[in-house]
Amino acid sequence: MTPVREDDVVALIRRLTGPAAGRLALGIGDDAAVWQPSRSHRSLITTDALIEGVHFPRELPLADAAFRAMAANVSDLAAMGARPVLATIALGLREGTTLEDIEHLYGGFVACANDARMAIAGGDLTRAPALTIAITAIGEAASSRVKTRAGARPGDVVAATGELGDSRAGLDLLREPGSLSGTPAARAAAAFARPQARWREGLFLGASSNVHAMMDCSDGLSTDLARLGETSGLGAYVETVPVGAAARAMAAHLGQDAEAYALAGGEDFELLAAIAPRAYAHLAARFRARFGRSLERVGVMREGSGVTWRRNGKEETIERTGWDHFA
Repeated sequence: MTPVREDDVVALIRRLTGPAAGRLALGIGDDAAVWQPSRSHRSLITTDALIEGVHFPRELPLADAAFRAMAANVSDLAAMGARPVLATIALGLREGTTLEDIEHLYGGFVACANDARMAIAGGDLTRAPALTIAITAIGEAASSRVKTRAGARPGDVVAATGELGDSRAGLDLLREPGSLSGTPAARAAAAFARPQARWREGLFLGASSNVHAMMDCSDGLSTDLARLGETSGLGAYVETVPVGAAARAMAAHLGQDAEAYALAGGEDFELLAAIAPRAYAHLAARFRARFGRSLERVGVMREGSGVTWRRNGKEETIERTGWDHFA
Protein backbone atom coordinates (compact mmCIF):
# COMPACT_ATOMS: atom_id res chain seq x y z
CA MET A 1 0.00 0.00 0.00
CA THR A 2 1.38 3.40 -1.00
CA PRO A 3 1.94 5.70 2.02
CA VAL A 4 -0.36 8.72 2.17
CA ARG A 5 1.35 12.11 1.91
CA GLU A 6 -0.27 15.37 2.96
CA ASP A 7 0.25 16.93 -0.49
CA ASP A 8 -1.46 13.94 -2.11
CA VAL A 9 -4.49 14.37 0.16
CA VAL A 10 -4.73 18.07 -0.69
CA ALA A 11 -4.47 17.29 -4.42
CA LEU A 12 -7.25 14.67 -4.15
CA ILE A 13 -9.57 17.03 -2.27
CA ARG A 14 -8.88 19.79 -4.79
CA ARG A 15 -9.73 17.44 -7.66
CA LEU A 16 -12.96 16.25 -6.01
CA THR A 17 -14.19 19.72 -5.10
CA GLY A 18 -13.34 21.25 -8.48
CA PRO A 19 -11.72 24.54 -9.41
CA ALA A 20 -12.56 27.88 -7.82
CA ALA A 21 -15.54 29.53 -9.45
CA GLY A 22 -17.83 32.50 -9.05
CA ARG A 23 -16.85 34.74 -6.16
CA LEU A 24 -14.41 32.12 -4.86
CA ALA A 25 -11.27 33.49 -6.51
CA LEU A 26 -8.84 30.93 -5.07
CA GLY A 27 -9.74 27.66 -3.38
CA ILE A 28 -7.85 24.71 -1.95
CA GLY A 29 -4.06 24.49 -2.12
CA ASP A 30 -2.65 27.81 -0.87
CA ASP A 31 -2.24 29.24 2.63
CA ALA A 32 -5.78 30.64 2.60
CA ALA A 33 -8.77 30.72 0.31
CA VAL A 34 -9.72 33.98 -1.41
CA TRP A 35 -13.30 35.25 -1.56
CA GLN A 36 -14.29 38.31 -3.58
CA PRO A 37 -16.85 40.39 -1.69
CA SER A 38 -16.45 43.30 -4.11
CA ARG A 39 -14.61 44.27 -7.28
CA SER A 40 -11.68 45.87 -5.43
CA HIS A 41 -11.28 43.77 -2.26
CA ARG A 42 -10.79 40.16 -1.28
CA SER A 43 -11.69 38.27 1.87
CA LEU A 44 -9.24 35.50 2.78
CA ILE A 45 -10.33 32.49 4.81
CA THR A 46 -8.13 29.88 6.45
CA THR A 47 -8.69 26.98 8.85
CA ASP A 48 -6.25 25.04 11.01
CA ALA A 49 -6.96 22.14 13.35
CA LEU A 50 -4.48 21.11 16.04
CA ILE A 51 -4.73 17.97 18.18
CA GLU A 52 -3.00 17.35 21.47
CA GLY A 53 -0.36 14.69 21.12
CA VAL A 54 -0.11 15.23 17.36
CA HIS A 55 0.56 18.95 16.87
CA PHE A 56 1.59 19.88 20.40
CA PRO A 57 2.70 17.87 23.44
CA ARG A 58 0.40 17.49 26.43
CA GLU A 59 3.01 19.03 28.74
CA LEU A 60 2.79 22.36 26.89
CA PRO A 61 0.83 24.90 28.97
CA LEU A 62 -2.69 25.36 27.62
CA ALA A 63 -2.25 29.10 27.10
CA ASP A 64 0.80 28.45 24.92
CA ALA A 65 -0.98 25.72 22.93
CA ALA A 66 -3.82 28.17 22.25
CA PHE A 67 -1.45 31.00 21.30
CA ARG A 68 0.36 28.72 18.82
CA ALA A 69 -2.94 27.61 17.28
CA MET A 70 -4.09 31.17 16.70
CA ALA A 71 -0.65 32.19 15.40
CA ALA A 72 -0.82 29.44 12.77
CA ASN A 73 -3.98 30.98 11.34
CA VAL A 74 -2.72 34.55 11.51
CA SER A 75 0.43 33.41 9.71
CA ASP A 76 -1.62 31.91 6.87
CA LEU A 77 -3.34 35.25 6.37
CA ALA A 78 -0.01 37.08 6.56
CA ALA A 79 1.36 34.83 3.82
CA MET A 80 -1.36 36.12 1.49
CA GLY A 81 -0.68 39.78 2.27
CA ALA A 82 -3.93 40.08 4.26
CA ARG A 83 -4.83 42.04 7.36
CA PRO A 84 -6.35 39.73 10.03
CA VAL A 85 -9.97 40.61 10.85
CA LEU A 86 -11.70 37.92 12.91
CA ALA A 87 -11.59 34.30 14.00
CA THR A 88 -13.95 31.60 15.23
CA ILE A 89 -12.75 28.80 17.51
CA ALA A 90 -14.09 25.26 17.81
CA LEU A 91 -12.83 23.35 20.84
CA GLY A 92 -12.97 19.61 21.42
CA LEU A 93 -12.49 19.19 25.17
CA ARG A 94 -11.31 16.00 26.84
CA GLU A 95 -13.04 14.60 29.92
CA GLY A 96 -12.00 16.39 33.08
CA THR A 97 -11.49 19.80 31.46
CA THR A 98 -12.16 22.57 33.99
CA LEU A 99 -13.27 26.17 33.66
CA GLU A 100 -9.75 27.12 34.70
CA ASP A 101 -8.38 25.12 31.75
CA ILE A 102 -10.68 26.96 29.36
CA GLU A 103 -9.66 30.28 30.92
CA HIS A 104 -6.01 29.40 30.22
CA LEU A 105 -6.86 28.46 26.64
CA TYR A 106 -8.70 31.67 25.96
CA GLY A 107 -5.93 33.66 27.58
CA GLY A 108 -3.66 32.36 24.83
CA PHE A 109 -6.22 32.89 22.06
CA VAL A 110 -6.90 36.47 23.14
CA ALA A 111 -3.21 37.36 23.56
CA CYS A 112 -2.44 36.36 19.99
CA ALA A 113 -5.64 37.85 18.56
CA ASN A 114 -4.99 41.16 20.32
CA ASP A 115 -1.49 41.32 18.88
CA ALA A 116 -2.94 40.76 15.40
CA ARG A 117 -5.75 43.29 16.07
CA MET A 118 -8.39 40.73 15.20
CA ALA A 119 -11.70 39.88 16.89
CA ILE A 120 -12.77 36.48 18.20
CA ALA A 121 -16.30 36.17 16.86
CA GLY A 122 -17.54 32.88 18.33
CA GLY A 123 -17.11 29.17 17.72
CA ASP A 124 -18.24 25.80 18.99
CA LEU A 125 -17.68 23.37 21.89
CA THR A 126 -17.76 19.59 21.86
CA ARG A 127 -16.32 16.59 23.74
CA ALA A 128 -13.24 14.85 22.30
CA PRO A 129 -10.78 12.13 23.35
CA ALA A 130 -7.95 14.69 23.20
CA LEU A 131 -7.87 18.45 23.28
CA THR A 132 -8.65 19.63 19.75
CA ILE A 133 -8.43 23.23 18.58
CA ALA A 134 -9.92 24.20 15.21
CA ILE A 135 -9.74 27.87 14.23
CA THR A 136 -11.14 29.61 11.17
CA ALA A 137 -9.68 33.06 10.53
CA ILE A 138 -10.68 35.73 8.04
CA GLY A 139 -8.56 38.53 6.64
CA GLU A 140 -8.95 41.29 4.10
CA ALA A 141 -6.73 42.65 1.35
CA ALA A 142 -7.01 44.88 -1.69
CA SER A 143 -7.25 42.76 -4.82
CA SER A 144 -3.88 44.03 -6.08
CA ARG A 145 -2.10 43.06 -2.87
CA VAL A 146 -3.13 39.41 -2.54
CA LYS A 147 -0.06 37.17 -2.81
CA THR A 148 -0.17 33.45 -3.59
CA ARG A 149 2.36 30.66 -4.00
CA ALA A 150 1.94 30.63 -7.76
CA GLY A 151 3.60 33.85 -8.91
CA ALA A 152 7.31 33.15 -8.52
CA ARG A 153 9.49 33.72 -11.60
CA PRO A 154 12.87 32.34 -12.62
CA GLY A 155 15.62 34.45 -11.08
CA ASP A 156 13.49 35.70 -8.19
CA VAL A 157 15.33 36.00 -4.91
CA VAL A 158 13.85 33.81 -2.18
CA ALA A 159 13.94 35.58 1.17
CA ALA A 160 12.69 34.83 4.68
CA THR A 161 11.42 37.38 7.18
CA GLY A 162 13.63 35.94 9.91
CA GLU A 163 15.91 33.14 11.04
CA LEU A 164 14.71 29.55 11.14
CA GLY A 165 14.89 26.53 13.40
CA ASP A 166 14.42 28.08 16.85
CA SER A 167 10.90 26.66 17.22
CA ARG A 168 12.24 23.16 16.56
CA ALA A 169 14.90 23.80 19.19
CA GLY A 170 12.12 24.74 21.61
CA LEU A 171 10.34 21.45 21.00
CA ASP A 172 13.56 19.51 21.49
CA LEU A 173 14.19 21.48 24.69
CA LEU A 174 10.73 20.52 25.94
CA ARG A 175 11.57 16.87 25.24
CA GLU A 176 15.00 17.14 26.85
CA PRO A 177 14.93 19.77 29.62
CA GLY A 178 18.36 21.15 30.41
CA SER A 179 19.76 20.45 26.96
CA LEU A 180 20.19 24.23 26.53
CA SER A 181 20.72 26.96 29.09
CA GLY A 182 20.88 30.74 29.28
CA THR A 183 19.86 32.87 26.31
CA PRO A 184 19.62 29.99 23.79
CA ALA A 185 17.23 28.12 26.09
CA ALA A 186 15.06 31.19 26.66
CA ARG A 187 14.98 31.94 22.93
CA ALA A 188 14.09 28.36 22.03
CA ALA A 189 11.32 28.15 24.63
CA ALA A 190 9.78 31.43 23.49
CA ALA A 191 9.97 30.52 19.79
CA PHE A 192 8.06 27.29 20.37
CA ALA A 193 5.53 28.47 22.97
CA ARG A 194 4.73 31.92 21.57
CA PRO A 195 5.65 32.10 17.85
CA GLN A 196 5.11 35.52 16.34
CA ALA A 197 2.99 35.53 13.20
CA ARG A 198 4.47 38.06 10.78
CA TRP A 199 1.26 39.83 9.74
CA ARG A 200 2.84 43.28 9.75
CA GLU A 201 5.61 41.98 7.52
CA GLY A 202 3.00 40.31 5.33
CA LEU A 203 1.22 43.63 4.80
CA PHE A 204 4.54 45.30 3.99
CA LEU A 205 5.56 42.68 1.45
CA GLY A 206 2.06 42.37 0.03
CA ALA A 207 2.11 46.07 -0.84
CA SER A 208 5.10 45.62 -3.17
CA SER A 209 4.55 44.68 -6.81
CA ASN A 210 8.10 43.29 -6.78
CA VAL A 211 7.03 40.49 -4.44
CA HIS A 212 5.74 37.88 -6.87
CA ALA A 213 4.80 35.07 -4.44
CA MET A 214 4.61 34.37 -0.71
CA MET A 215 3.89 31.59 1.73
CA ASP A 216 4.54 30.97 5.40
CA CYS A 217 7.24 28.63 6.61
CA SER A 218 5.21 26.42 8.93
CA ASP A 219 6.30 22.93 7.87
CA GLY A 220 10.03 23.55 7.47
CA LEU A 221 12.05 25.27 4.76
CA SER A 222 12.89 22.02 2.97
CA THR A 223 9.19 21.22 2.53
CA ASP A 224 7.73 24.70 2.10
CA LEU A 225 10.25 25.93 -0.47
CA ALA A 226 9.54 22.80 -2.51
CA ARG A 227 5.81 23.60 -2.35
CA LEU A 228 6.42 27.18 -3.43
CA GLY A 229 8.41 25.93 -6.39
CA GLU A 230 5.87 23.28 -7.39
CA THR A 231 2.97 25.73 -7.32
CA SER A 232 4.92 28.20 -9.46
CA GLY A 233 6.18 25.46 -11.80
CA LEU A 234 9.80 26.08 -10.82
CA GLY A 235 12.72 24.72 -8.87
CA ALA A 236 14.82 26.53 -6.29
CA TYR A 237 18.49 26.75 -5.33
CA VAL A 238 19.34 27.36 -1.67
CA GLU A 239 22.39 29.57 -1.17
CA THR A 240 22.24 29.74 2.61
CA VAL A 241 19.93 28.74 5.45
CA PRO A 242 19.38 31.53 8.01
CA VAL A 243 19.79 29.49 11.20
CA GLY A 244 18.54 30.93 14.49
CA ALA A 245 20.91 31.10 17.45
CA ALA A 246 18.90 28.63 19.53
CA ALA A 247 18.69 26.21 16.60
CA ARG A 248 22.43 26.41 16.11
CA ALA A 249 23.03 25.69 19.79
CA MET A 250 20.61 22.74 19.82
CA ALA A 251 22.08 21.29 16.64
CA ALA A 252 25.53 21.43 18.25
CA HIS A 253 24.17 19.71 21.36
CA LEU A 254 22.64 16.96 19.22
CA GLY A 255 25.71 16.61 17.02
CA GLN A 256 23.81 17.66 13.89
CA ASP A 257 24.56 20.03 11.03
CA ALA A 258 22.94 23.36 11.90
CA GLU A 259 21.64 24.14 8.40
CA ALA A 260 20.15 20.67 7.96
CA TYR A 261 18.57 20.99 11.43
CA ALA A 262 16.89 24.29 10.50
CA LEU A 263 15.78 22.97 7.09
CA ALA A 264 13.81 20.24 8.86
CA GLY A 265 12.28 22.54 11.44
CA GLY A 266 8.74 23.85 11.42
CA GLU A 267 6.37 26.36 12.95
CA ASP A 268 8.80 29.25 12.81
CA PHE A 269 5.99 31.10 10.98
CA GLU A 270 8.42 33.29 9.11
CA LEU A 271 7.28 34.26 5.62
CA LEU A 272 8.99 33.17 2.41
CA ALA A 273 8.86 35.67 -0.43
CA ALA A 274 9.91 35.45 -4.08
CA ILE A 275 11.20 38.90 -4.99
CA ALA A 276 12.26 40.45 -8.31
CA PRO A 277 16.09 40.34 -8.24
CA ARG A 278 16.52 43.98 -9.19
CA ALA A 279 14.32 45.05 -6.27
CA TYR A 280 15.64 42.80 -3.51
CA ALA A 281 18.39 45.07 -2.13
CA HIS A 282 16.11 48.11 -1.93
CA LEU A 283 13.24 46.13 -0.42
CA ALA A 284 15.59 44.51 2.12
CA ALA A 285 16.89 47.95 3.17
CA ARG A 286 13.34 49.22 3.65
CA PHE A 287 12.45 46.03 5.55
CA ARG A 288 15.38 46.54 7.96
CA ALA A 289 14.45 50.19 8.51
CA ARG A 290 10.84 49.21 9.21
CA PHE A 291 11.28 46.09 11.35
CA GLY A 292 14.82 46.33 12.73
CA ARG A 293 16.06 43.01 11.35
CA SER A 294 17.20 41.49 8.08
CA LEU A 295 15.09 40.17 5.23
CA GLU A 296 17.18 37.01 4.99
CA ARG A 297 18.29 35.94 1.51
CA VAL A 298 17.84 32.17 1.14
CA GLY A 299 18.42 31.52 -2.56
CA VAL A 300 16.85 31.87 -6.00
CA MET A 301 14.00 30.40 -8.00
CA ARG A 302 15.01 28.78 -11.28
CA GLU A 303 13.74 26.74 -14.17
CA GLY A 304 13.20 23.06 -13.50
CA SER A 305 11.95 21.32 -10.41
CA GLY A 306 13.11 20.36 -6.94
CA VAL A 307 15.22 22.18 -4.38
CA THR A 308 19.00 21.90 -4.38
CA TRP A 309 22.03 23.31 -2.59
CA ARG A 310 25.79 22.96 -2.83
CA ARG A 311 27.36 20.58 -0.30
CA ASN A 312 30.81 18.99 -0.25
CA GLY A 313 31.70 20.61 -3.55
CA LYS A 314 28.70 19.39 -5.50
CA GLU A 315 25.06 20.27 -5.99
CA GLU A 316 22.70 18.01 -4.08
CA THR A 317 18.93 17.65 -3.84
CA ILE A 318 17.35 18.78 -0.60
CA GLU A 319 14.84 16.17 0.48
CA ARG A 320 11.63 17.18 2.23
CA THR A 321 12.48 16.69 5.88
CA GLY A 322 9.88 19.04 7.37
CA TRP A 323 6.50 18.27 8.90
CA ASP A 324 3.96 16.15 7.04
CA HIS A 325 0.67 15.33 8.76
CA PHE A 326 0.59 11.82 7.34
CA ALA A 327 4.26 10.85 7.28
